[in-house]
Amino acid sequence: MAFTDKARITVASGKGGDGHVSFRREKFVPAGGPDGGDGGDGGSVIFEVDTGLNTLEDFRHQRKYHAQNGEEGGGKKCTGRSGKDLILKVPEGTVIRDADSGKIIQDMSGKCHSYVLLTGGRGGKGNWHYATSTMQAPKYAQPGQPSREIDLLLELKCIADVGLVGFPNVGKSTLLSVVSNAQPRIANYHFTTLQPMLGVVDLPDGGGFVMADIPGLIEGAAEGVGLGDEFLAHIERCRLLVHVVDASGSEGRDPLQDIAAIDRELARYRVDLSTKKQIIAANKIDLIDPSLSPEDNPVERIRKIYEPKGIPVYPISAATRQGISELLYAVSASLRELPRQTDQFKQEYNPETELVLQEGDFHVCYHREEKEYVVEGDKIERMLGYTNLNSEKGFLFFQKFMKDNGIIDQLKQLGIQDGDTVRVYGHIFEYYDS
Repeated sequence: MAFTDKARITVASGKGGDGHVSFRREKFVPAGGPDGGDGGDGGSVIFEVDTGLNTLEDFRHQRKYHAQNGEEGGGKKCTGRSGKDLILKVPEGTVIRDADSGKIIQDMSGKCHSYVLLTGGRGGKGNWHYATSTMQAPKYAQPGQPSREIDLLLELKCIADVGLVGFPNVGKSTLLSVVSNAQPRIANYHFTTLQPMLGVVDLPDGGGFVMADIPGLIEGAAEGVGLGDEFLAHIERCRLLVHVVDASGSEGRDPLQDIAAIDRELARYRVDLSTKKQIIAANKIDLIDPSLSPEDNPVERIRKIYEPKGIPVYPISAATRQGISELLYAVSASLRELPRQTDQFKQEYNPETELVLQEGDFHVCYHREEKEYVVEGDKIERMLGYTNLNSEKGFLFFQKFMKDNGIIDQLKQLGIQDGDTVRVYGHIFEYYDS
């Protein structure tokens, strides 16, 4: 099965339904007023955490997602039906990024179990909203706000208290299988673990914790060799690292060189992982010759170098379960000394406020019946929402916005003259060329 901790997808909110233009026509009311209904709101794009998921596999088979559009308004002031929200289920620990900039939009961990990424477009107002004492038969309705689209990169960073790190085939999967309820695939091959495996370790005194078997690392992992950079990403949230090493050297490698090599990869990753608290589990001691002198015993050689650095070393045999209990209680004690909260990545990009609207997200036209120029659009409506036109500063900002976005130029192309009327949603202006 492919490694699926990353996925690139495109999501789009639903377009708001257009407002309706119609007039009341009944048997005894031959010239009734406008009664065009409002359009329905478009569906929003919502991400939700599903605790039953531990992979982004589903996003490999579908890359484009679109919330439902709102329906157009109807006669008799009937409002169109709103579009259904698009709800995307992701595993806890999924980080949502803007694919173009790489900036973090939301980290689906901690208290964040639901996040509205894009709000659906608002439905347009029907023509009955625009009736006035001087314009009793408006033939114009507001269009619905447009759909918005964004490319996303989803990254799954597993959430665990303890991460097992080390070279392939040093016994990490075996260790996890004997201390927890996890059932990883175990075989005498390199890279048999292709995605992190989580297991819950229960201790009699209640000091349980979640342990993750991080796929085997090799030299060059920080640069992506052997999928290493993707595996390293899962260590970022772990509070404690248990560095499993083959102390017996059964693979023909020196355990001290193995530890040093993995530590170099942890330090070279984009976030320095070597600063995390570590415990060394010197595995496969059942394969070590018991007649070796302390100077030649690999466990003692490891202790001599790393225990003075504050990194405890525990000899174990995952196969025979020797030393396992001592290791687990040491891990539990270390976790009690560390902060309990999960590291959560801060938002760097908010699509609701920073997503650049495409050209054409405003509409400029001339209504001959009403003898006025009309300017509408999502971009303008949002601007009016935070601009006080009654203040001099706010009105100057409004004028600059109209000019910088080419709206004044479009009005001139339509033939606007001094003294002509311009309507921008509920605001009426007289135009004068400055």
